[in-house]
Amino acid sequence: MTTKAEFPILKGQRALVVGVANEHSIGWGCAQAFRKLGADVALTYLNDKSRSYVEPLARQIEAPIFLPLDVANAGQLESVFAAIEQQWGRLDILVHSLAFAPKEELRGSLLNCSAEGFAIAMDVSCHSFVRMARFAAPLMTEGGTMFAMSYHGAQKVVANYSVMGPVKAALEAVCRYLACELGPKGIRVHAISPGPLKTRAASSLKDFDLLLNEAQQRAPMGQLIDIMDVGMACAYLATPHGRHITGETMYIDSGFHIMA
Repeated sequence: MTTKAEFPILKGQRALVVGVANEHSIGWGCAQAFRKLGADVALTYLNDKSRSYVEPLARQIEAPIFLPLDVANAGQLESVFAAIEQQWGRLDILVHSLAFAPKEELRGSLLNCSAEGFAIAMDVSCHSFVRMARFAAPLMTEGGTMFAMSYHGAQKVVANYSVMGPVKAALEAVCRYLACELGPKGIRVHAISPGPLKTRAASSLKDFDLLLNEAQQRAPMGQLIDIMDVGMACAYLATPHGRHITGETMYIDSGFHIMA
């Protein structure tokens, strides 16, 4: 992949993408799309194990900032934003593409979900976006755009989605409230709801292949999406053309969510 901007409408913009695990990650689709439109993109990686997968991607897009970030580790979030402030002085785009719940909670029923497991899922998958927004907003001195990745299971019951359904519903509500609070600063906040994708996180869900087949069969367009579909939609929303869109849950799923 070339790093040369193909349509530099985001030239001069600075984007932070959090949650890239490998080349199949939704966040990687966003990072590529922003770079194609001319933005400089910072990436983070979870730990030493994931670094080997993410570092080649960072090189592809010439990421000037590439740092570890586990939102459960005290101080790492502060370090990432301190580096952004020191090197860039500002931020224009933030992508939160993180989700986690203990495997036993994902494989079990919501009724039997432990308080500890629910709290972990909520902290990593939802409240970490609030914390990121708190650090990002002061750096968005000329306005900006924030994205958090949701899923249709936030709105409708999806088999085997378990604890993540309520957690993603909370994340969508967080996006609406942040959109209200940050709107006067020119900052837009979007919940993005892609159709099912074969990501590392999705592999933890029971019978995920059945979910993929159903999405393809029932979607009006009869197609599954890919990570670049998500990335380019986010890139559009980050451009001046999306300047009056905020607080919505944007579905990118070939129309699957409209079906009864």
